[in-house]
Amino acid sequence: MNAPPSPRAPRAWLRAAALTLGFGLLVAGGLADQGALLPLLLIAVAALAIGFFHLLFPQGMHFGFGASAGLAVYACLFVVIGRAAFPEATALPYTIAFLLPVLAFLGSVWWRRDSLRRAALADAPFDHGHLPRMARWLIPVWVVGGFSLSLPLNRLSPIDQGLALVAAMAAIAVIVAASVRPVVLLLSDLTLVTEELAQRLHRITVPVIAFLTLYSLLVIAFACFYRIADGVSRLPLFHGPGGPIRLSFPDALYFSLVTQATVGFGDLTPHDDGIRLLTGVQVLAGQILLLFGFAEIMRSRRVQMTEGEEKRPRSASH
Repeated sequence: MNAPPSPRAPRAWLRAAALTLGFGLLVAGGLADQGALLPLLLIAVAALAIGFFHLLFPQGMHFGFGASAGLAVYACLFVVIGRAAFPEATALPYTIAFLLPVLAFLGSVWWRRDSLRRAALADAPFDHGHLPRMARWLIPVWVVGGFSLSLPLNRLSPIDQGLALVAAMAAIAVIVAASVRPVVLLLSDLTLVTEELAQRLHRITVPVIAFLTLYSLLVIAFACFYRIADGVSRLPLFHGPGGPIRLSFPDALYFSLVTQATVGFGDLTPHDDGIRLLTGVQVLAGQILLLFGFAEIMRSRRVQMTEGEEKRPRSASH
């Protein structure tokens, strides 16, 4: 007999659905450089996964982050392999090939829904023993992808490329359907690891916010220095791609940010000894601030660990 759904379940599933669909929309926008077919398929699959998992696991949200991450990784790999090995495959086989592993996974989950529901709803910690079991289905999937990229399939006719693409994805579909339990555990573990990471980030919120505040103030202060120095100078102190330029405040802010981050794109360069010295001072100040921020984060972590140990109940022997 199933336990009654908790009051927090709708809210949890709303977050999971928003994360899955939102990340799906983001990845769909990134993949829309060669038409709208794959983005529309990705959005449709994300919506289907949300409804499917909510139907099977109404009390659990373990598939929220896992489903969004899994769909995103799958879509990106499909695009990379598809465009490299099957560049001339037409729309119909492209659609069938994309949907085959997804439908095989969902069908296998539905077939084994009773046993998988217990695994999905279990509040168990991350099990490192899952990793070897994941390799059992990831390795053959990589083998199929490796053969697709190594064989000269991109020299075939468009029809043959479409057939080869469908055959490759059908093989992956069979592998995924046969290994549905490790896949489900992987999706659950992704969420558990993410929740643990979120808890750790929550413990260092104060030093991180303090570091970001000081970092931003330092960037703004040096941006003002650069802008004022260039404004009072008779000649431009910076060069752009086209030669000497007068520095606007957005340019100064951008230059200050990339200088403090030690990126140095080279599109804006100082051509004055005083400004070069000032940039050196900013780089040095940024590195000192980075060391300070790291030290504060570690100190905050040690303090919280010490407080946690003090709050634990002492044993009878003490």
